[in-house]
Amino acid sequence: MKDNYVTEKQDHVASAQKDSTPKKDRPWLFRTYSGHSSATESNKLYRSNLEKGQTGLSVAFDLPTQTGYDSDHSLARGEVGKVGVPISHLGDMETLLDGIPLDKMNTSMTINAPAAWLLALYIATAEKQGIDRKALTGTIQNDIIKEYLSRGTYIFPPAASLRLITDVVSFTYNEVPKWNPMNICSYHLQEAGATPVQELAFALANAIEVLDLVRPQVPEADFPTVVGRISFFVNAGVKFVTEMCKMRAFTELWDEICRTRYGVEDPKLRRFRYGVQVNSLGLTEQQPENNVYRILLEMLAVTLSKNARARAVQLPAWNEALGLPRPWDQQWSLRLQQIVAYESDLLEYGDLFDGSPVVEAKVKELKAAALEELKTIDDMGGAVAAVENSYMKRRLVESNSERLTAIEAGEQIVVGVNKYVEAEASPLTATDDAIMTVDASAESAKISALEQWRGTRDAAAVADALAALTAAAKNGDNIMEPSIACAHAGVTTGEWSGVLRDVFGEYRAPTGVGGSGSVSGESIQRIQGRVADLEDVLGTRLKMLVGKPGLDGHSNGAEQIAVRARDAGIEVVYEGIRLTPAEIVAAAGQEDVHVVGLSILSGSHITLVADIVKQMAEAGLSDVPVVVGGIIPPEDEKTLLASGVAAVYTPKDFDINKILDNIVDIVEGVHKRAA
Repeated sequence: MKDNYVTEKQDHVASAQKDSTPKKDRPWLFRTYSGHSSATESNKLYRSNLEKGQTGLSVAFDLPTQTGYDSDHSLARGEVGKVGVPISHLGDMETLLDGIPLDKMNTSMTINAPAAWLLALYIATAEKQGIDRKALTGTIQNDIIKEYLSRGTYIFPPAASLRLITDVVSFTYNEVPKWNPMNICSYHLQEAGATPVQELAFALANAIEVLDLVRPQVPEADFPTVVGRISFFVNAGVKFVTEMCKMRAFTELWDEICRTRYGVEDPKLRRFRYGVQVNSLGLTEQQPENNVYRILLEMLAVTLSKNARARAVQLPAWNEALGLPRPWDQQWSLRLQQIVAYESDLLEYGDLFDGSPVVEAKVKELKAAALEELKTIDDMGGAVAAVENSYMKRRLVESNSERLTAIEAGEQIVVGVNKYVEAEASPLTATDDAIMTVDASAESAKISALEQWRGTRDAAAVADALAALTAAAKNGDNIMEPSIACAHAGVTTGEWSGVLRDVFGEYRAPTGVGGSGSVSGESIQRIQGRVADLEDVLGTRLKMLVGKPGLDGHSNGAEQIAVRARDAGIEVVYEGIRLTPAEIVAAAGQEDVHVVGLSILSGSHITLVADIVKQMAEAGLSDVPVVVGGIIPPEDEKTLLASGVAAVYTPKDFDINKILDNIVDIVEGVHKRAA
């Protein structure tokens, strides 16, 4: 009896406790942005991460894939498998996703100019697995407009790019209804220097541009469904209170736009659905172990507020300012997400900030400023017009310049960079294997496999599929079904993009480095004086070529060097991104420059710099010094210096004035030796 009573009492207490325990919300999707070397190696990484508790895939493609080139194209040299996985054809996509049931997986693919093609390959892979395309769940970025402003993986002119975006959107809402056909991406805007207001306004302007074009292409009754499938991909910096308020502003502004501009009545279809990768721009090479805390704080911005919480989160690794993260580094970031989701009580409560006057005031301030910026863009004719006239790009360059100037002046504190710089040696970076390096043989192996693929496919089927794609592109028909047919026929990424390059042409976006001087003060004035004195010695103004060789489109650093060098009185030659070594060498000779500065962040620095130095020597320009900036490991820095490079600058060299001072030293030294 006593035993029964105790048992009944315990059951009653347990029941009461169960009833009073808050119901936990479901966690966001845990993702890790990854891919490297080859489809085989990336598949191993994906399956390993899924076994560790990752709940969604986030595919990083290499630069040749992102810019629509096959791995054996001349511009792909040194770039294959460096910043992501090379995908040249259906066989690669099948290998990448081998053993991963696509009807049960939520996959995000960060791809833009060739987004229609990579989605076609994904659909074709699912069909070969026997999976109905309607069962597929995931997201494709497909935000080509922001590629003109940051990251630089655009191919075609804006009108053609918008055509491709709208083709994907109008195709998927019926054919792949659980797929997000466009991920409006403000992440790279912040990486390029955008303020919270600019991130809000520019991203929403991009979304409006696309939806205005899609609207007449679908039945009126279906349009709210189309609007409901548009998703966003945002950034979150270390000022996490402001960033959290930015996310609340995003949700409110998007709801208003959907309701008032597009007449969407269903609140579910007006939801601001977004994924996030928190800020990489603020990760430091100095004391990189501090980056773990930065990443955690940034994650709070997109998880603390329930009403503005991310649907999917992927975190960078602590060592991304040093190079490519290892699987262990990615695991550390995944565990951070899991601890917040499962060990804390965050998911047991409603929104923590509803009714906060501080939060409400900041959200109101951000919304008002964003709406004002949106009106400015709208008055210009929309987002594409603001790209073509360089307005948005120029504003990003200016904002980034202001950010860097504040760090240089100590007005914006970055621990370990401009304050508290003395530190114990970190055991995390004490060995030579603190980052992953891609095996140099991966590129040659990929090229050999690609040649074999071309040699074993049905050439007639390929020709027919490409002819159908050409006709669709020329006639204005939706290109998705012809692209899926191309995938099944064995067409390659370069062949698909080549057809569209022939039909649509290619494009070079404005650089945004024009305008007035960005800084003043004693330091820049001293450099201006040195440049003026050097002019008397050289007999002409010091001239510097700033070059972006290869396919790396991350131009922020090059732009800031170009702007500041111009402010210092240096004549600057800067023609933007995606130049071949031969084009850079030719420009150096034609412009009669005194120094060549190369910016490379894709890991291809050894190959590209060696090629440029060799070609400069062959062109009789061996007396023109070459300096290099980028994410360059110490061992690679030694290799570059030994090859004849005059100086190497990495993220630790944050003071641009000091870099320019050093460049003036180098040119002076060359002239003295020549004299």
